[in-house]
Parts: sequence; C-alpha cells; structure tokens
Amino acid sequence: MLGFMTHLPLAGRTIAVPESRESEVFAALLERRGAHVIRCPLVTIRDAPDAAPVLDWSRRLAAGGLDDLILLTGEGLRRILSSIQRHEPALEPQFLAALGRVRKITRGPKPAKVLRELGMKPDIAAERPTSDGVIASLGNFDLRGRAVGVQLYGTEPNRPLVDFLQSSGATVSAVAPYVYADSADEAAVRNLIAELRAGRVDAIAFTSSTQIERLITVGSEEGARSALANTMVAAIGPVVAERLRRHGVEARLMPEESFFLKPLTSALEQALGIR
Repeated sequence: MLGFMTHLPLAGRTIAVPESRESEVFAALLERRGAHVIRCPLVTIRDAPDAAPVLDWSRRLAAGGLDDLILLTGEGLRRILSSIQRHEPALEPQFLAALGRVRKITRGPKPAKVLRELGMKPDIAAERPTSDGVIASLGNFDLRGRAVGVQLYGTEPNRPLVDFLQSSGATVSAVAPYVYADSADEAAVRNLIAELRAGRVDAIAFTSSTQIERLITVGSEEGARSALANTMVAAIGPVVAERLRRHGVEARLMPEESFFLKPLTSALEQALGIR
C-alpha cells in the first residue's frame, strides 16, 4: 500500500484547502492523488439573515419588473431559489417563467451551470469572468430605460458595476441572497499561517476572495503576505487572482479556462506532481 502511495502524483505534498462549502470534495480530489491536505475552511456561506428583501426582489422579477438579470455567482441563484422554496413556494413557477424571459448576463461558468440545470442558458456571457468583464460585455448595448437586476457577490455592493449601469441609463435593483461568515476559529487560522511561514505547506489553493480577506483579518496584510511567500499560491480564477494581487500576492497557479475544482486540482498536479 505504501509503495502504491509513493507513486501517486502528489505523494509527499502538503496542500492547504481554505474552501468550506465543497471542502471534502476538493480534499478528496487531492488525497486521491496522494496529497496530505490541511483543511482550514476560512469562511462559510449562509442565507441572508432576513429573507424579506430577497423575496421582495424575487416578486419583482416574477411580476415582470426586470428587463435584464446579471448573475455574478451560481451560489446566488441557488440561494434565491431555496429562499422561495422555503418561504413562498407558490411563487416559484412564476419566478422561473420570468427568469426564462429576462435577458440573462452571467459573470462566469458557475451561474451559467445553474441556468443549464434549470433548462436555460445565458443570453450574454461575460468576456472575462469578472465584474469588469461584465461591464465590457455590456458596453455596446443600449441600457437606457432598462430595469436591471444584479445578484450580488455576498453583500459586496459592487459599486463599479452598479455605477456603470446607472451611468448608462439603467435602473438597478440589487439582491444579496447570502452572506459570508467566519468558519475556522482564529487559533486554527493562526496555526495555518504558522505552517505557511515555516515552509511546511507546498501549496495553498484559494477558491474565493473572502478566504483571502479572512486570512488577512487574522494575520494582517503584511503577515499573510510574508507567510504566503513561502508556498505556491493557487487561485481558482481571475477574480481570486486579482484580489490576491491587490494585497501584494501573485498567484503562481490558475486554471487556464475552466474555473472549477477539478481543473484547479489538475493544475496543482501538473505543477507539483511527480515527474
């Protein structure tokens, strides 16, 4: 058995996983390749503490009050639907019918995937899976007088996107169907930072910007930057890579096209695997 393990591509490698929602899925992908995984979920996702604004927004869409819908995350659309199913199930058929009619703009592959699960597809897919990419993709469209729904990334107000829409003549109706909360306690996060600083972690794979912010909240920007300098920093996609860059950290690894866990795992295997 030990001989088999030593021939796995990531045998002898230690990889930190700050993911929470799909941590076991990600960890299993890495462990099947022989890696030792440090699980330290830095944040967790929860429903919006007050469902009323989410339901009010959903009723507006269902009643035909929106012309366009910008979906920034797949998680957001799932949470909107689960809120309707829990609190006002009679609204769901009308909501889905209206969702099929509005012009749907997606920031990346995850909201597009959720739409496909509902038998729909994006009408406009961002050229790049970032808010700037959404803005660029809408730059040639006349938005004057259009009512645009924006499903936010957590509770971040995304002023650049909202300001662009409003300056283009659109009215904006934003919804925040979920929030981020701390997951691992501070002691666990500090232990992760110590392991990174000591050079005992071969790679850390960030899958959301909020994970980076939590690491910095606990360890300070300078402390986190110093610790991350001793490992290979991987980002699941350009949004996460850009957030790292803002804090002076360069992602050395990122999937080239498909920004999901399996391509990220393959990129780690290619970079760290046994040759």
